[in-house]
Amino acid sequence: MREFDYQRASDVPGAVALLGAEPEARYLGGGTNLVDLMKSGVERPALLVDVRELPLDRIEVTDAGGLHVGATVTNSDLAAHPEVRRRYPALTQAVLAGASGQLRNMATVGGNLLQRTRCAYFTDVSKPCNKRVPGSGCPAIAGEHHNHAILGASPHCVAVHPSDMGVALTAFDAVVHYVTAEGPHEVPLAEFYLPVGATPHRETALPAGALITGITLPPAPAAASCYRKVRERASYAFAIGSVAAALDVRDGTVRAARLAFGAVASRPWRAHAAERALIGGPATAEAFAAAADAELAAAEPLPGNAYKVTLIRNLVVAVLTELAAEGRQTEEATR
Repeated sequence: MREFDYQRASDVPGAVALLGAEPEARYLGGGTNLVDLMKSGVERPALLVDVRELPLDRIEVTDAGGLHVGATVTNSDLAAHPEVRRRYPALTQAVLAGASGQLRNMATVGGNLLQRTRCAYFTDVSKPCNKRVPGSGCPAIAGEHHNHAILGASPHCVAVHPSDMGVALTAFDAVVHYVTAEGPHEVPLAEFYLPVGATPHRETALPAGALITGITLPPAPAAASCYRKVRERASYAFAIGSVAAALDVRDGTVRAARLAFGAVASRPWRAHAAERALIGGPATAEAFAAAADAELAAAEPLPGNAYKVTLIRNLVVAVLTELAAEGRQTEEATR
């Protein structure tokens, strides 16, 4: 590990100024991803700016009826917050599906959004990787790629984004707030992660030195929501496929739908084609499968991960069938 300096920021402008003065600095929140990457030599910051004690650790109801979540809120506190559990159950489920209790106690919301891929070639500095060393190649394409992308990949990178939380936030149209030396800014989460293209090392739309200060969730949809994750072992592990969904059904017809996939692309994948196929149609397993097929028609799996197409299709049907049944029960109870 490279030697580094450490400073604790006392306020947001001070933190941003420290990053502006040292191009090789990194913000340190919970450190659950960054420190691991420093140990392996992937990240080699000259300075760590500790932002954990900045006043960004609150969850508040917004004037519009949504929620604002500070960047240093821990994953555990986010999942346990009563307004998150009541309004956005898929978000609570997604956070609880990620990592272990100990890691959730340390990991922060801002850090979760910025976590790097868990591709073995990326984390092994003895191997080439376009995300780590642009232009060096992507050995995963011809090598081990069973948990890599089937949507939105490129010949330059097929790694997937590992966040569970980010999938649910994508389904709920979250907005990311950040600060630069020029002042505060915001960007929809749908535009926060950049398409992988020919520049996989450029992962987000954040300017250099920008500090994430929080996320805002719009008012919760009038629909039941759910997050379902498939992994290779029962104990905590990264997803091989996941779905965040919200479904509003009235009289057997889908009035509104939100759908996002995880572990299938370099970013949380909003399934717009599937949503369009669902709205106005019957709330049946056959319609749910057809909607999944509409989204997965764009899939370009590699030989070792073609199973993900079937996995996601089945997962969509299972989650939407569950939500439709929940919606019917609620509808009957209110008559």
